[in-house]
Amino acid sequence: MTDGIYPFPRFLDAGETGLTIELGNIVSEDVNSRVIRLSDALAETGLDGIEEMVPTYRSLLVLYDPLRLSRDALCQTVLDLWPTDERNTKHARCWRVPVCYGGEHGVDLEFVAQSHGMTPEQLIACHAGAEYRVYMLGFAPGFSYLGGLPEAIHTSRRTDPRLKTPPRTISIGGMQAAISPPLELPSGWHLLGQTPVRTYDPRRASQPFLFEPGDRVRFTPISVEDYEDMCAAAEAGVEVAVEESAHG
Repeated sequence: MTDGIYPFPRFLDAGETGLTIELGNIVSEDVNSRVIRLSDALAETGLDGIEEMVPTYRSLLVLYDPLRLSRDALCQTVLDLWPTDERNTKHARCWRVPVCYGGEHGVDLEFVAQSHGMTPEQLIACHAGAEYRVYMLGFAPGFSYLGGLPEAIHTSRRTDPRLKTPPRTISIGGMQAAISPPLELPSGWHLLGQTPVRTYDPRRASQPFLFEPGDRVRFTPISVEDYEDMCAAAEAGVEVAVEESAHG
């Protein structure tokens, strides 16, 4: 094992119809990139019997039909693809996501700023000045786990999790950042703001989930007035997140 990356994939059963393929034991962009490349490579094989794949920080969950695809055949296919090639990396997108920070939209902003000896403006500049990677989607439809939170604002999770947090919340927990879908969710993370962007919208029939693992995200602070206008636009079906550029 090198720097937390396994030389060969580790296979773990997840019930009778699931196989977890672990690629490492750390949270890193390199491990996550390998997970996504393996997912892409498996998808390209068109292997009959694979029903769904779920990339995570360091593993790939493959749900399959054992009447059409045996566990051994699935494992052998993964080994035949190993190591996946950098050239198989899919086009990754970079999104600009507007955020209304603080006040009723980000009730923990001042607390988090004080805990790091910053003003709220300094914390916003730090949070919005970074580029983030979408490591995985999970927990709730469109809940986007982001890596890339500056170390200066790493913040332990709340000791008293909230049973409900507002939809489309921008939050941080430990070394992670997140964008919530347009749903109220329980959370122990700190709430910095809200975005009008809908990471999950079933009205987008061909792409209900806006982000994919491997995408990049940058945040732009906006005023309360702009936030309200953009929320109205998003409610009308306008996509308010801007796709900026491609990254490898």
